[in-house]
Amino acid sequence: MPESDVPVPPSAATGRAVRHSSGAAATRRVRFGYHGSTAVAASIIRAAGRDITDVDLIQYDVADPFAELRAGRLDVMIGKFDVREPDLLRSTVLASEPRVAAVSTAHPLARRGTVSVEEIADYETFDRPGTLPEYIWDQVVPPVTPAGRGLRRVHPFRSPRQLMALVAEGRAVHMSVGSIGDVTPPGVTVIPVHDLAPAPVCLIWRAGGRLPDHVGRFVADAQAGAQADVRAGAQAGARRYAAAVSGTPGAPGIPGPTGTAPEAVR
Repeated sequence: MPESDVPVPPSAATGRAVRHSSGAAATRRVRFGYHGSTAVAASIIRAAGRDITDVDLIQYDVADPFAELRAGRLDVMIGKFDVREPDLLRSTVLASEPRVAAVSTAHPLARRGTVSVEEIADYETFDRPGTLPEYIWDQVVPPVTPAGRGLRRVHPFRSPRQLMALVAEGRAVHMSVGSIGDVTPPGVTVIPVHDLAPAPVCLIWRAGGRLPDHVGRFVADAQAGAQADVRAGAQAGARRYAAAVSGTPGAPGIPGPTGTAPEAVR
């Protein structure tokens, strides 16, 4: 699925996107599809210079994730991992999600700081839900580990509630991304998987026509805002590194002028 050449409006081209608050198009709301936690959606909306109340957040079914978008009931949706659908377009990468394993709090892995995907091969995991493309599920739950061990994708994924119930009972491990920790029920915890690459996060929309102006501006501002965040983070990291090697205030562990710890890199 190719990245779209979304024009960047003048307001976003110079750095942080600004919130649009005038004109008829400003009153039109973006219908924004997400699944599970709203945290990543909220971060993209902020990067676009909007408030979360400016968009309609609509949860899609992971068993048929693109149905609402293809039916025209969503303007854009979050796409995680490498989505390659010929009838859909995508933005540049706006964020990334760390890889995690959801396990029962009584599971042998539950008290670990991190785990390897090689260790996940010792436990049963889930098969792909519904009509989710197989190539996407292969990225979520790799069929084979780097060492050549097969992951046992044996449990049907009928619904998020059913999945979490099996995990809480200790009958299965679910491989996912970090934001799942926002929606796990009691009895389930998440552990970072340190040897899988983070999942890229993009916006996705239908190909075959020009985006409505208010949606195109939203996508362009989200891309510009994400790029500005990356630049700001890199600059802050460089300043902290320079302060650390010179022993000046502002380095990690060295109080700044106000005596407070320096702000963390986003």
